[in-house]
Amino acid sequence: MARMQYRNEEDSIGSKKVNANAYYGVQSLRAAENFPITGETLNKQFIISLAEIKKACAEVNNSVGLLDTKKANAIKKACDEIIKGKLHDQFIVDPIQGSAGTSMNMNANEVIANRAIELLGGEKGDYTIIHPNDHVNYGQSTNDVIPSAGKMTILKLWKSCEKTLLRLVEAFNEKAEEYDGTIKMGRTQMQDAVPIRLGQEFSAYAVAVKRGIDRINSVMSEMKELNMGGTAVGTGLNADATYYKEIVPAIARISGYDLVQATDLIDGTQNLDSFAAVSAAFKALAVALSKICNDLRLMSSGPRCGFEEINLPAKQNGSSIMPGKVNPVIPEVLNQVCFNIIGNDVTVAMAAEGGQLELNAFEPIIYYCLFQSIETLDHAVHTFTVNCVEGITANEKRCKDLVDNSVGIVTAICPHVGYKKAASVAKKAIRKNASVRDMIIKDELLTKNELDMILEPMGMTTPGIAAEELLIRKGKKPAKKVTAQKTHEGKIMNNR
Repeated sequence: MARMQYRNEEDSIGSKKVNANAYYGVQSLRAAENFPITGETLNKQFIISLAEIKKACAEVNNSVGLLDTKKANAIKKACDEIIKGKLHDQFIVDPIQGSAGTSMNMNANEVIANRAIELLGGEKGDYTIIHPNDHVNYGQSTNDVIPSAGKMTILKLWKSCEKTLLRLVEAFNEKAEEYDGTIKMGRTQMQDAVPIRLGQEFSAYAVAVKRGIDRINSVMSEMKELNMGGTAVGTGLNADATYYKEIVPAIARISGYDLVQATDLIDGTQNLDSFAAVSAAFKALAVALSKICNDLRLMSSGPRCGFEEINLPAKQNGSSIMPGKVNPVIPEVLNQVCFNIIGNDVTVAMAAEGGQLELNAFEPIIYYCLFQSIETLDHAVHTFTVNCVEGITANEKRCKDLVDNSVGIVTAICPHVGYKKAASVAKKAIRKNASVRDMIIKDELLTKNELDMILEPMGMTTPGIAAEELLIRKGKKPAKKVTAQKTHEGKIMNNR
């Protein structure tokens, strides 16, 4: 077996042996040893964002005469390779680390430098040719590079996630149309309330998800403001005046995103509340999605001893001991992802609050949590849409039977017989295990025709449209109109 070959590298801490074939250097290696936290490495899109920033910096530094063309071209070519997906295995630092992301920045600087050296015919580690700090990191600081890369990564991850969420909105709208005529019992506080259409519930889900998307988009504009050019604390120390003006437009052109320079680079370096705002928007969407999952699990519960109003697609065995049991595993997994997003939001808020003076040292955990929230939401919503929502079917007879047997429909009758009589009917129906309809007719409070009009499903569930009008639309002759009229004593009486 061939012996491992090493090269010796030095930094301000001392010297250290680095694998001779590695593109990373001494500072990356120290970080990998110091921060064995998650067992993960940097997000792929974050690596690409770093490479895009470094490419733009080399390009602008060259254009203003601060980096010669030969070095600039080698750096840019190395960055292009990383942008295309190469050398990602050389980014070895853990995403959770100390020093506000210096290790991430230096990992990128070292990989790019060593690949550029190689492209120029040199040996890895010969930083007299291309230096990680003096050339790749010229005019930059971790403190403007890392938050800028973090924002760019969030924009990239959101682009995919938004498409996935919009497909879910479409799926809910399709179910809303499919089951627009399916009447079911609405419930408040888990008790029978008044009828609602299943399609209306699905439509409401679509609206909630779309509102979440719009809310995220409204704060996502803050991710387009970069503090590049501010260097260490936002004052632009060591950044050329022309570079300062041109660096963000160059990054925007290379990345393809509509990026702008922050109006106040000191604020852009000190304060991370924009990340907290984005995280909060994802949390709000997660809350809505988790509630929707709860609803679907309840409506599909049973299949014989629960609500049994809808059927979720059967995806896998639900038990190792109970034959034939099938669990709502797809909503369950989205529930769990939503719980995690909500927890991540707490972490982001605490980390954003934890900064002091000119810099927040806790940026790495913010990016780790936000990247995880967006990516896991993307994946979980995809499986939720494809493996659950699109395959939902309704048990329409079961839904109608529950309405017919519920005392909740007495609410629709209340204006025509009065609250006291309606309450009496409800109690009697429960006590005798009889239907409200039968009790009303038996007590001669209303006629069958009048009940048919009052309890017309679409009329009970369509705001602003009377049941009589709906019957006419269907080509049916309505019964004589039933109205509620108050006497001089204030009691509600029937006017037939």
